[in-house]
Amino acid sequence: MTRENLASARMLGRMSRRDFLRIGGTSLAGASLLGLAGCGAGGGTSSGKVPLILWHQEQPPNRVKQFQKVIDAFNKSQDNFKVTQQVQNYEDVYQKITSAIQAGEPPDIHFSIPDLTVAIMETGAVQPVEDIVKEIDSSHPFLPAALQPYENEGHTWAVPIFGMIQMLWYRKDMFEAAGLDPESPPRNWDELRQYSEQLTQGNKYGIGITSSKHLYTDQEFYTFMITNGGKEMFDEGGNVNFDTPNNVETLAFYKELSQFSPPGSNSWTWAEPQAALNNGSLAMAIEKGQFLGPFEEESGRPASDLGVAPVPWPPDGERGSIYYSNAAMTYTQEEEKLEGVKEFMKFVLEPKNYADILLAEPGLFLPVTEDGDSPAWKDSEVLGKYPEAVNLMVEQSKYGYLFGFTGDQIPSGIGQISAENMLSQVVQKAIVEGDSPESAVAWGQQEMQDAAS
Repeated sequence: MTRENLASARMLGRMSRRDFLRIGGTSLAGASLLGLAGCGAGGGTSSGKVPLILWHQEQPPNRVKQFQKVIDAFNKSQDNFKVTQQVQNYEDVYQKITSAIQAGEPPDIHFSIPDLTVAIMETGAVQPVEDIVKEIDSSHPFLPAALQPYENEGHTWAVPIFGMIQMLWYRKDMFEAAGLDPESPPRNWDELRQYSEQLTQGNKYGIGITSSKHLYTDQEFYTFMITNGGKEMFDEGGNVNFDTPNNVETLAFYKELSQFSPPGSNSWTWAEPQAALNNGSLAMAIEKGQFLGPFEEESGRPASDLGVAPVPWPPDGERGSIYYSNAAMTYTQEEEKLEGVKEFMKFVLEPKNYADILLAEPGLFLPVTEDGDSPAWKDSEVLGKYPEAVNLMVEQSKYGYLFGFTGDQIPSGIGQISAENMLSQVVQKAIVEGDSPESAVAWGQQEMQDAAS
């Protein structure tokens, strides 16, 4: 490595996620980092097995414990490979992984989300895995929405592991108290507005609409965009296509709903809507399936009081919501280790083992394969109480999209658009600062164009 490339690599290792995306990994790291990929601690262990290091950012103890259960089962199932997990966090993983690549010691397997994969691909260290995906897909077909964000430039860059989808969650007991049929959730935008207003009484609020500068706001607003024909944020030429009449209409509706949201929702992140729904101050929320696990204990209500439905859509709109698939990247170029990565991923996605991965967070982690919807998963202790919710989330996954990852190529600038929470900034312009929806969307168009240029 030249002195100039070494300095660039060290600079990259110190960068935050936002700095990395703003400047661009290729200009810093160059092709020199490609030669380092997979050059970690080679050789066997004392047991003679080839070691495979797995990084992931799923820090909650229940998730780590469940992952370890699957890892232990894999390690005992064969005599060639030994997987060891190392827990990271999203706050500094961009810095840590680029430092590890620079040092020639990246992990062999790295659980990722689409924007992390896009960012780290800039180093040249991420290895294509379409051969692994093809082999697994022949026995356990992947959902198209799970693969889409990881397909680019003729390659597949990660193996999907689990998905996440947004739904409309609601309190049936609060519906009944407000004179609404608890078995008939809102189906369209008009009903959603009507229900939100009717459920807002005193210190109780109809729907949680967040307007913080946060990924949660990006996700909630994009879900509404999908339902109103706005899922394509870029045209076929890769140009930003955000300033449209549909997106203006969506922002106006989103802003209208915000008047039925609790005070302080302009600073909400992940925990607040779930807490408000469980303590009975919020009747409806749009979020992912982590609502299932703690509902009974935190609300003091039976499981039957937690209702779920697809996110409503307007008359000329379509069913849909934001969908995140988490996937496994590899950095190794060693044939022996690549074989180990393939064997591990095949093991994980076998239905008899896959349920244990999904149950690391019941309801939040959803199957990414057609046969992943197994009795071992959906009839488990927590999910067995919510059969309707489980079936609806699996069905909704077929209507999921992720902004910037809906076309054949990943557009320039999507990493920075995500890192800067530009969708939530547009929402803030309209709700917090009082701009008109037209003005806020036009501002967002310009900001996104600048990011993509």
